[in-house]
Amino acid sequence: MAGLVLKNVSKAFNGAAVLKDISLELADGELAVLLGPSGCGKSTLLRIIAGLETADSGEIYISDTRIDQMEPKNRNVALVFQNYALYPHMTVEKNLSFPLLISRTHKTEIKKKVLEVAELLALTDKLKVRPGRLSGGERQRVALGRAIIREPAIFLLDEPLSNLDADLRSRMRREIVSLQRRLKKTLIHVTHDQTEALTMADRIVLMNQGRIVQVGTPRELYQNPIDLFTAKFIGYPLINVIKAKVIDGRLSPLGINLSDVRLPANSEEFYVGLRPEDVILSDTGNLTGVVESCEYLGRQILVKLDCQGIKLTSLSSVSNIIPEVEAHFSISPASLYFFDAISQKRLDTKFK
Repeated sequence: MAGLVLKNVSKAFNGAAVLKDISLELADGELAVLLGPSGCGKSTLLRIIAGLETADSGEIYISDTRIDQMEPKNRNVALVFQNYALYPHMTVEKNLSFPLLISRTHKTEIKKKVLEVAELLALTDKLKVRPGRLSGGERQRVALGRAIIREPAIFLLDEPLSNLDADLRSRMRREIVSLQRRLKKTLIHVTHDQTEALTMADRIVLMNQGRIVQVGTPRELYQNPIDLFTAKFIGYPLINVIKAKVIDGRLSPLGINLSDVRLPANSEEFYVGLRPEDVILSDTGNLTGVVESCEYLGRQILVKLDCQGIKLTSLSSVSNIIPEVEAHFSISPASLYFFDAISQKRLDTKFK
């Protein structure tokens, strides 16, 4: 059963299109991450689902019920903001109970639900504390708890981890995923951080310039990018990109043998994408480049190479790399991604 369906949703502000014909279907209980650069329309789409903005056109359904013409309070969705939006003069208990007080829930039921949510989020010993005395992670859990207590059909999280430090972000990612699994509710998480998307999502919805570029699992977007934008946006270190063509069966530049690769007939010039882990440093490598820099990352080293003016990044476990010294490396033709030079769409390549 579909948890959320968007049909041809569009939105413009002052004549400038922000969302362009967005269609999307999420399964009931799915954790989806809206990912994309700042200004691509992610938060606007979330606010339209919540009812804080009105779409210029299109339809929105939750479990076959159309909601885009409903008041926000009747949509049965919960939105968690980036800045938590807690009431500073209220205790954790009162912040949690506030949505139920507004809906005139009986006091006995409110107390029961507050205790249940506080236990779920490890906030039981913080119920009498005000937000100003909580850590960033605790304030985030209170904001989540205030959403959970309403028992919505869908949770909408608008960059909820952006104000936290790196270690706390990592822990909160795990907590949100664990919580969503237990609640079994559809959750949409908005972020521009690909690490959040890759580690949290059942599926990633990648957006750019108001459109959905690609939808798929983290593995699908990483291994099978639909275009150059996806290939460059997903994955760290960033993918190597070279403008190239084939001359006498070899990739120019670099000279990689492409005799076993079939490219479309009209692909005279194209972009080549190459993941850093596929630039294999080895004494037996048939290609050479000068090492410009090395960044020690523990079990791996990030190596910047200059191969006759072509800049390449390699992610390697080889430890004896020396800056300003020539290094040998190899590249398998099977690891290359080919993209059209104009449309930047991925080319349909085949191996003989």
